[in-house]
Amino acid sequence: MRINRFVALATTLVFVALAFGIVASAADQHSGTWKMNPAKSKYSPGPAAKSITLTVEADENGVKSSSEGIGGDGNPVHVQYDAKFDGKDYPITGAPNADTISVKRIDANTIQSTAKKGGEVTMTVTSKVSKDGKTRTSTFKGKDAQGHDVNNVVVYDKQ
Repeated sequence: MRINRFVALATTLVFVALAFGIVASAADQHSGTWKMNPAKSKYSPGPAAKSITLTVEADENGVKSSSEGIGGDGNPVHVQYDAKFDGKDYPITGAPNADTISVKRIDANTIQSTAKKGGEVTMTVTSKVSKDGKTRTSTFKGKDAQGHDVNNVVVYDKQ
């Protein structure tokens, strides 16, 4: 009787440990807090943002993103959105060149976002997390609010 109870308890603990391991390994690479690394980032045109902290919550269904910081003009920046990986447009706030965004997952480490203003595409952002999970590189291609070409590569370090 005592052995049966011990076997049942041990089996239960193994299943619980496996369940926690599966949940932990399923955590999305993009999730977490990221700080812009100005030395590794390239802004064209400039000026480069002075600081950006990006907070991302992502899972298999979608992504919630919020960025705070100081733009290249010295003004505060706050951009946020919550979107599913279904290609549909969702509201984005704080972006001068966009009022909606759609997102799709390219692979486990890559997310592509398409920003639109008035239904017209203004920016495509491809964000890729390094294999070691310590660096996130976002490549911005499109037009800024003034209509200038944008080709930015922003590198973030995981916090």
